[in-house]
Amino acid sequence: MKINNILKNYSGLLWLLAGITVGSIVGLIFGKSVESIKPLGDIFLNLLFTAVIPLVFFAVSSAIANIDRTKKLGKLLTVMVLVFLSTILISAVLTLVATRVFPIHQQLGNSTLPIENEKLQSVGEQMTQLLTVGEFYEIGSRKNMLALIIFSVLVGFSTLYAGKDGDGFKNFLVSGNEVMKKLIILIMKLGPIGLGAYFAYQVGVFGPQLFGTYAKALGLYYGVGAFYFIVFFTLYAFVAGGFKAIKVFWKNNIVPSLTSIGTCSSIATIPANLEGAAKMGVPAYITNVTIPLGSTLHKDGSSISSIIKIAVVFAIFGKDLVHVDTIILALGITVLVSIVEGGIPNGGYIGELLMISAYQLPPEALPPAMIIGTLVDPMATLLNATGDNVAAMLIARFTEGKNWMEQKLSS
Repeated sequence: MKINNILKNYSGLLWLLAGITVGSIVGLIFGKSVESIKPLGDIFLNLLFTAVIPLVFFAVSSAIANIDRTKKLGKLLTVMVLVFLSTILISAVLTLVATRVFPIHQQLGNSTLPIENEKLQSVGEQMTQLLTVGEFYEIGSRKNMLALIIFSVLVGFSTLYAGKDGDGFKNFLVSGNEVMKKLIILIMKLGPIGLGAYFAYQVGVFGPQLFGTYAKALGLYYGVGAFYFIVFFTLYAFVAGGFKAIKVFWKNNIVPSLTSIGTCSSIATIPANLEGAAKMGVPAYITNVTIPLGSTLHKDGSSISSIIKIAVVFAIFGKDLVHVDTIILALGITVLVSIVEGGIPNGGYIGELLMISAYQLPPEALPPAMIIGTLVDPMATLLNATGDNVAAMLIARFTEGKNWMEQKLSS
């Protein structure tokens, strides 16, 4: 029974892996002649590109429009966001260091895909183009993803501050979000065919050496992920409450860890996290806010995968992840992927579209990033889900004081 549940929870991942495997075999056997099936991949990507625009708008706007505006919660949210942002950036910087120590680009040699010619622009022009658009209809282009996110955030806050007068529009946003979730689920059913076709095209045209890139990227991700899970989660627990907190955290984090791996879902891990955080001594008002919101807004595992994806795509397109402005942009994209888009089904794909837009890469950059995201999903879910528990402990430390664990035990 348990095996059947695991197979059911991982069915989407297994189908994608099956499509990728079949596509790889086809590419190896038929070589460059597989270019004829590339349109299958193009159709899948075009559907995804089309659906992702309204999905981002409804998901981001509805999430902000439904925030509770109570004063106490506002203070808690401030601390929570700071903790979430700190751990996300720490995991991203750690991964950047790892990509320098273990560079992925060595696997590709001269087999890089051609990149579009980049237009030289001033910093001000680049920021203006990245953050805003000149006409409303341009907000619907996938090339202006960050501008769309900013617009969606503004619409969400406007709806929130409209109060009762905005209830009708808020219900529209919530309903639209649910519809777009279902649409993405339907489109992703074509994922095994679409990604399989694209992977066949890549292997057939650019050679099996691409496997070396993916293998090294996966090894790097799982290595960094395991190190972050053991070392940094322990460090966070120590900051939250010393050696006692370390013992309490790991004792009560076993069930959430197994649940996250078994379900491959941060949402499905919420009940285990709520129970685990309560046993860790985190006050109920912190647990009840941090765990549900953290399941969609706090993604350390997604932060690590975001940097790995950028490194892989840069390797394929012959770019270097070394310049200061490039690294800063990578960190910005990572924060958006981990926080703003965490609550969106398949939100990592939206982050990949944002990456393509920000770095002015061609659409061919999307399949490699999607493949990496698919293969690292189990470890990413483990970090995303259980990271909420240690984050809750940190939030308790900074809101209740350094003796928060003793206060909880004495109450």
